[in-house]
Amino acid sequence: MTTTSERVSEPLTRQVSRRVSQSVFDGSPLRVVLLVDVYDGAQQQFLEAYEQLCSQVASVPGHVSDQLCQSIENPSQWLITSEWESAPPFLDWVNSEEHVQMVRPLHSCVRDTRSLRFHIVRETGRQMPSASATRRLQEAPRIGDGKIRHALTFTVRPGSEREVAKILQGYASPEARVDDTTRLCRTSLFMHGNRVVRAIEVEGDLLTALRHVARQPEVRAVEEAINPYLEEERDLNDAEAARVFFTRAAVPAVHHVTGGQHCTEAERYALHYPARHGRGMELARLLARQDEAAADDPRSPICGSTIFHRDDIVVRLIDVKDSLDAEPALSLGLTDTAQVAELTTLLDGAADTGSGDLARFLTLARMDLITDRRSSPEA
Repeated sequence: MTTTSERVSEPLTRQVSRRVSQSVFDGSPLRVVLLVDVYDGAQQQFLEAYEQLCSQVASVPGHVSDQLCQSIENPSQWLITSEWESAPPFLDWVNSEEHVQMVRPLHSCVRDTRSLRFHIVRETGRQMPSASATRRLQEAPRIGDGKIRHALTFTVRPGSEREVAKILQGYASPEARVDDTTRLCRTSLFMHGNRVVRAIEVEGDLLTALRHVARQPEVRAVEEAINPYLEEERDLNDAEAARVFFTRAAVPAVHHVTGGQHCTEAERYALHYPARHGRGMELARLLARQDEAAADDPRSPICGSTIFHRDDIVVRLIDVKDSLDAEPALSLGLTDTAQVAELTTLLDGAADTGSGDLARFLTLARMDLITDRRSSPEA
């Protein structure tokens, strides 16, 4: 029988901070659920596309198993479940260009999909044969604030930044209330050079909210206005083209922590951390670890922090009670030289902190705020 002291001594086990409401970095196995609505008569085509996809996914690092299920009530409804050793390898794969190309055969036979991702908290029955001795479940349920956080990013042609910022500043906010259970809470838009990042907070269902926003005429007008300036062409009137564009633009939130400060008034900032090629997940993990450690530091000006990651793009969205520049080390979560050195190994050369000048790095990383809009609680 395993004792409490033995459990604590396991290298993968650590006390999870109650301030962390969202994280992909706790090492727990991941269960992914994909709900699929197949066009009538396309079931065989879907099955063949799935079998091809399944054979390719089997070789992806971190993948454990898959199941394909068909509804006993409606033959057009299917369920795909997969298990992964942990969330990071799944996210590396699902956010890759390889995945975008791999799932294309499914699109012609699928009417709608919905993807859900879960850390495994409890399980019963026999253990999977492939499970290793280090397999562990999420230790405790996370307590959140009812908000889902997500971001989208894309680049515009160099030289068009000022015009794009003007267009993005001038749009009319869509209706906050989506339905009885879903509401848009906040949209924050930033630019860093020619990169645009739109961070949103939603209560309810994220996919429902994104679809609601995409249908609003005021939003469509802005999207059409910036189309000529985009580095990657898109046609939002073509369902397949729009799907691919927004798949590539998605930047999931991988960590959210609420600081020990209770800030009634806080300024929102975004910091852009360009990772060395292939090191984005490591960089996001490092920033998550630093923010978690700083959550109870009374010196920290950070009220809350969300880290978004995709490929080599890492963005840290923070709410700050005082000036961002007052204490660069605390704003960056870098309180000792070892942390600075570790960050330097993961940053792209042009942005590294090798000189130890954190004020300079903060200036380089800081994104320009274009607009930050919150809906009223009653909306």
